[in-house]
This record gives sequence, structure tokens and C-alpha cells, in this order.
Amino acid sequence: MALNIPRRAGRRRLRRFTRRDVVVLSVLLGIPILLDIVIIWGPTLASVGLSFTSWDGVGDIHWVGGDNYKNMVENYPVFWPAVRHNILWLLFLGLIATPFGLFLAVLIDRGVRFSRFYQSTIYLPVVLSLAIVGFIAQLILGTDQGVVNTILNNHDDPIDWLGDSHLNLWMMMIAASWRHTGYVMILYLAGLKSVDPQLKEAAAIDGANERQTFFRVVFPTLRPVNVIVGVITVIEALRAFDIVYAVNKGRNGLELLSVLITDNIIGEASRIGFGSAIAVVLLTVSLGFIVTFLVQELRGARDR
Repeated sequence: MALNIPRRAGRRRLRRFTRRDVVVLSVLLGIPILLDIVIIWGPTLASVGLSFTSWDGVGDIHWVGGDNYKNMVENYPVFWPAVRHNILWLLFLGLIATPFGLFLAVLIDRGVRFSRFYQSTIYLPVVLSLAIVGFIAQLILGTDQGVVNTILNNHDDPIDWLGDSHLNLWMMMIAASWRHTGYVMILYLAGLKSVDPQLKEAAAIDGANERQTFFRVVFPTLRPVNVIVGVITVIEALRAFDIVYAVNKGRNGLELLSVLITDNIIGEASRIGFGSAIAVVLLTVSLGFIVTFLVQELRGARDR
């Protein structure tokens, strides 16, 4: 009898999941994975394949190899301006909006008066879509009774903030940063709340001032939040579409890669193969930034 006890215990350990458990896990995991494959990776792989073809969405699909990519680089005048605008968008969000959100999070974390009010007010734009932010920008920056021109009393010769190709991109980046800053602030504020106060006390005992304490003690502990914020910033910068499309359909200085994809795939041209090639370029750039950033951050965390 004593020899059978370990064998039964081993059987019980191997039979932890009943048939019902397996069915439930299969449903709970299988459905999301299936939806992810169908909605995300299926169209992604289809775009990669279609980028080497010529197809208008109705007729036959013709294989053209790398002609779409060659024409995109050499014979598509708006491609390089769109690339430049996406890079500017990324730099603006990464170097101005994100640090400003961190700055606001640090101020609110110190417990300034009316911090709850500031936190709610700054976070409020996050609940708005970028299309709504674009419509708000039109009300503020429009030449016809726009708020800014009214304040500047430019009724006779109003500044065309949204029509001038030298100004409209910067105005849209500022409007997008209005929303992005609140998102970054909340993420960093949550990270700052989780920092052990004893670390700050130990730094103060060692003679570190507030600036040294933040950059040498607090900020390194925010590495997980930095990873999340970095990835979100790259995604927000490269997928920007609705705010510029709501203003002037992404033309006259507001060209972005996402706008070019839409114009070629669902526009009058219906060049699905060509639009897919632009989508593949945007996908490659996005994955390049995100994977490089994640590898560097994870490698730094492992070295620590």
C-alpha cells in the first residue's frame, strides 16, 4: 500500500486540469488569439504580399516584384516629405511632449495645491480622439473667427495657421502633444507613486539635492514606465492620421505615411499594391524603432 501512495500523488499532479478546464482555457485563449490573427496579422501578411503586386481591388492581381517600392522612392513626390513629417512628429513628441508630461507628473507628485484639479484637467484631452482634437484645432486656429486670430485682432489679414504649409504641421504637432502630454503624465505619475520613499530619504541623507535624487535615484527606478512611454510615443507618432485628415485630408504640408496609404488604397486611384508597399515601409520603421528600444531597455535592466 505504501508503494502506491507516490504513484497516486503523481497521477493527481498530472491531472490538475479537468476536461472542462481545458475547454475553458482553450476558449479564453483561443478566441483572442484567433481574433488577433484574423484582424491584425492576417491583414499585415496580406499587405506584405500585395506590396509586390499591382491590383485595383477588382481585377486580376499582377506580380510586379519590387516596382512598387522603386516607384515609391523615385517617382512619388510626396513620399519623402511624408517621411520627413513623420520623423518630425516623432522627434516633437519624444523630445518635447514626453519630457513635458514627465515634468508635470513630478510637479503633481510633490503635492502642489489643487493637484487633483490639475491632474484631471491635463488628463481630460486623453479621452478625446485625435479627430476631435483636429476639429478643436480648427475652431482655435481657423481664419474665419478663429480664437487665436480673434485675440490677435487679425480680422483684415488673419494668419492661416492651418493652410500655410510652413505653419500647419507645427500647429498639428502642438495639438497632438496636448493629448499626448496628459497620457504620459498619468503613466509617470503612477510610476512615481510606486517609488519607495526610503530611496529618497537615503539619497537625502547622503547629501543629494532634489535634482540629483531624481536623476540618479528616482528616474532609474522608472525604467518599466520608460519602456511603456517610449513604445507609446513611437506608435503615436507613426500612426498619426486622423488629426491631419480632419483638417485638410493630410495635404498641403500635412502629408504623412498613413495618409498616403489611405489615399492609395481607398482613394480614386485604388492602387492597393502601391498603398500596401507604403504600409510595409511604415510597419518596418515602426518595428525597427520599437524592437530596438525594447532590446536596449531590457538589456539595460538585465545588466542592472
